[in-house]
Amino acid sequence: MAIIRGQWGNLRTRGFMNNIVRLAIVAMLCVSGRAGAQETNAAGFQPVPELGYRVVADFFHQPDGMTIGEASGVALNSKGHIFLFQRATPMLSEYDEQGNYLRSIGEGLFTHPHGLRIDGEDNLWTTDDGSHVVLKLSPAGRVLLVLGRKNVAAESDWLFNQPTDVAFAKNGDIYVSDGYGNSRVVKFDREGKFLKAWGTYGTGPGEFNLPHSVAVDREGNVYVGDRENKRIEIFDADGNFLKEWTGIGYPYGLFITADQHVWMIDGGYDRIVELDQNGKILGALGEPGHAPGQFAWGHFLAIGKDGKIYAADVLNWRFQVFFPTAPSGKMAKYVPTNRMFWDRVASTGWSTRTSVPKN
Repeated sequence: MAIIRGQWGNLRTRGFMNNIVRLAIVAMLCVSGRAGAQETNAAGFQPVPELGYRVVADFFHQPDGMTIGEASGVALNSKGHIFLFQRATPMLSEYDEQGNYLRSIGEGLFTHPHGLRIDGEDNLWTTDDGSHVVLKLSPAGRVLLVLGRKNVAAESDWLFNQPTDVAFAKNGDIYVSDGYGNSRVVKFDREGKFLKAWGTYGTGPGEFNLPHSVAVDREGNVYVGDRENKRIEIFDADGNFLKEWTGIGYPYGLFITADQHVWMIDGGYDRIVELDQNGKILGALGEPGHAPGQFAWGHFLAIGKDGKIYAADVLNWRFQVFFPTAPSGKMAKYVPTNRMFWDRVASTGWSTRTSVPKN
């Protein structure tokens, strides 16, 4: 009987231990499942206030026969004129405040437009990730400065590999995010003399996984949209790491307004967010899609003195304009759950399974 009780005790012990193991396995699976879900669907996002804006469809009026292609960059000059940078002819064009076409600029200069900025003297700065150059154009469209060499991709103090954006300090220093082929920021003086570069590929402080946008605040701090690491890294003027903002989405384009709030167009979750000086999301507008007010790879943005937002919308082949309105007092309906317009698989249709030529 003692033996039976002992065996039964051992059995109960083994059964209890097996149950513990099963529970542990289930717990681990649940945890890993939740972790995987957060990685793929951004479960950490919470509802935020809806920004007070309304989209104005068909704001820009092109001449007959002119069409918009992939919309890449947008910027405003001191007159409030709007410059559109796109991957179709004409690649760079100017419109007045009412959206009326004025002229095209720089014919034949660009290969694959990416970023567009305008400095305090109304010079236009373009980044071309197809030809690997950054150009400074006068307001009349004359080339004033060339950084990099056309169609030469490399990493050095005078060459880029698919640069993405450019920003300027008060003293005229130039910052270039050298993002697709390299993973760094390059600093030049106002004349284009190389000063320094910082950054390498990675996930740590001062490292980048596609530095896609760059902006400078009034204190001279440099904000870098580290796109595929889903963060904004902030440095001093000499490239010393200060801090990072995470939990914000994919920073495709950055714009700093006079109140030093950072506006970010998120081309992964396809919305625009306003961030305060501590990186907190104050509000959002937009959602993924193709209707007016929706985005498919929102790329860069600019904000006028009157608060109007101009956004380049790559996959929708359009530039969208949002007029400020009174806040609705509501929370934004769209809360990001997963990255849109991104996943892809190899095609397995009829034409890939046969050698019969297409007619």
